[in-house]
Amino acid sequence: MRSAVVVAVREAEPVVREWRLRHTHDAPLGMPAHVTVLFPFVPSDRIAEAEARVAELVAAAPPFDLVFASTARFPHVLYLDPEPAHPFLALTEAIATEWPEHPPYEGVHETVVPHLTVAESEDPALLDRIAAEVEPRLPIATRVREASLFVEEGEGHWREHSRLPLSGQP
Repeated sequence: MRSAVVVAVREAEPVVREWRLRHTHDAPLGMPAHVTVLFPFVPSDRIAEAEARVAELVAAAPPFDLVFASTARFPHVLYLDPEPAHPFLALTEAIATEWPEHPPYEGVHETVVPHLTVAESEDPALLDRIAAEVEPRLPIATRVREASLFVEEGEGHWREHSRLPLSGQP
């Protein structure tokens, strides 16, 4: 089983939850609306070994204001574009540097693009319709004060294992 470090965005749930439940693979399995910091992280049976250190790395980052003002696309993904993106990239780099055997997205993507997935589909017209429903409900603003460590359990279901506060204290 796997684990992930994410920033859950509870303020986005009223806007994206139903779309995520119908058109993503992870929402029906318990993953909330989120921006991924590092996936996959350590195997879930090794989470106890990693938890204290990942908490230290996250705690070194300061809390920050976040706004989702627009949607964007990958070829088969509609997502909310976080502004600013750099705090996510800094967290990803810090954690991936500590665990180089767990590169973001298993190293499949040359560039990591922070995002909050709204829907996945090979049908561009469906993604257009969803974007048309979501965009009038933007912007979504929040203050990021914590990341979360999620673990995958039986049948691929995700549960929050712990919350990791950002504090800006190295």
